[in-house]
Amino acid sequence: MSDYEESLSSRLEIVEKRLNELEGNVDGPEGDGETPEEYFYCEQPDGDEPALDPGLDEGRVSLIRVNRSKWVNGTTLKYYFFDRESDGQSVFLSNGGSEWRPWTTTEAEMNVVRQAFDIWKQVGIGLEFKEVNSRHDADIRIGFQRGDGAWSYLGRGIQGKSPNARTMNFGWDLTRGPQEIDTAVHEIGHTLGFPHEHQNPHAGIIWNEEAVYRSLSRPPNRWSREKTFHNIIRKIQPDTVQGSNWDPDSIMHYPFGRGMIKEPVRFQNGLSPNPGLSDRDKTQVKFFYPPLEPQHPELKPFKPEFLSINPGEQKNFVIKPESTRNFNIGTFGESDSVMVLFENEGGDLEYRAGDDDSGMDYNAKIKFRLVKGREYVVRVRLYYSSSAGETALMLW
Repeated sequence: MSDYEESLSSRLEIVEKRLNELEGNVDGPEGDGETPEEYFYCEQPDGDEPALDPGLDEGRVSLIRVNRSKWVNGTTLKYYFFDRESDGQSVFLSNGGSEWRPWTTTEAEMNVVRQAFDIWKQVGIGLEFKEVNSRHDADIRIGFQRGDGAWSYLGRGIQGKSPNARTMNFGWDLTRGPQEIDTAVHEIGHTLGFPHEHQNPHAGIIWNEEAVYRSLSRPPNRWSREKTFHNIIRKIQPDTVQGSNWDPDSIMHYPFGRGMIKEPVRFQNGLSPNPGLSDRDKTQVKFFYPPLEPQHPELKPFKPEFLSINPGEQKNFVIKPESTRNFNIGTFGESDSVMVLFENEGGDLEYRAGDDDSGMDYNAKIKFRLVKGREYVVRVRLYYSSSAGETALMLW
């Protein structure tokens, strides 16, 4: 190569490099959206949102949506780790081949998830968590398929899935660093019914959208525009969010690098939530799942109990049948609620039946055969009531 050709080649390389720099800054001086190094983002799967009557009052719809994903307080959520060699799936590779990806993992990685459940429980909530060895007994079924992202269905959206299907997944090694405990706490937060905080419509975030799309399209996430929109840019419905405050330190909030956020201005150089549960996370989870009272009043046949509670709150009653027969348990009044019946088996409350009447023209009702000498607990969480104190519960 002549000196002239070598000089020309060198100049072309400089021009190409400069063009790449300019292309990266096309969205302005805030940069091209730097993802925090090696940060994997959570992918929130679509849930099955039951349709509501379009004629419902807006206030009623709002209360239903805020509360419907939440569990009845006092529920014991049973979780299971996939443990068979046959648990997993084949994935297609870009080269046209396929590869088996197991859902099983090491004891060390499972311990990270166990610790994350303990972190939520230590807040002092009324929910319980219990590890079980059978997928058929589990509410939460956890896999560790590499490359499939971290995700969980939202709240009670995990119900009705096949016992051979995951409701939660961790797509990278949770033992790679101490910060990964927050990944597990985050996904469990989804299972408790809490959505992504950065999609809170009250946040006031104005995204540098093309920078966000570009950043998430790169390794390690390699997201499509559709997936990035669904998990980051899309605002969730205002009536699905409790309260009006945005918490940038929430465990349910992603970190974002320089150039991904235009406003608020203070986050143009990046947003990094503090590790662990924020104070507002703890307040929120205790609002929906407060500590349970040690004793419940008894619900007796043909004696109505008025539910003097606000939307989102709950009443619990014990039932001690004096005969063995089919009983009805039902709510009365213009209200929306979810009602769940448990049976006390050696101190553990086992689910027996439930009904959710939200948005419907009928009241919650359970018909179940109760056995004399056994003890049952019925829990009623109120979504909406037209007037305080005008909802009642009765056993007959």
